[in-house]
Amino acid sequence: MSTPDADGLLAEQLLRLTRRVHRIQKRHLERSGLGITPAQSRLLRVLAQYGAPPSMADLARRLEVVPRAVTTLVDGLEGGGSVRRVPDPGNRRVIRIEVTEHGRLALKELRRARRGAAEEILAALSTRQREVLGGLLSALLDGPDEPSAPVAPSGPAEQTAVAGVPRT
Repeated sequence: MSTPDADGLLAEQLLRLTRRVHRIQKRHLERSGLGITPAQSRLLRVLAQYGAPPSMADLARRLEVVPRAVTTLVDGLEGGGSVRRVPDPGNRRVIRIEVTEHGRLALKELRRARRGAAEEILAALSTRQREVLGGLLSALLDGPDEPSAPVAPSGPAEQTAVAGVPRT
């Protein structure tokens, strides 16, 4: 069973790791020479997931930001030629955002930069440690958004966590 102090330490470690990942990814983005910020990179990645160009409101919901923030990001990406605004054929008041050819090329470079950042961060881990980390991260990311009451292990099989690491 974990203690509040141990949970606090884990929370601090997760926050520190998040900041480190952000710093390293930002450095790799700067080296790419694309002139794209991490926030613009995220917007481009989200845009690429849509089958058809989304509206600004769709992007704001997906990114969990206010619409004005999306406008600013799109302005920057449009200025660099990575996206363009297109009218919605069914509603002239709606503007949709589509990735340009330059934006698709930028996405490829961004993926390389992200892989480079990940390789740099994970270099200290063995293959097995990476597998364990992947399993732990999946459990955390796929967990419920709302906190639930902790469940005590019911038997010996549940008293061992991922990859045989005993729970304390």
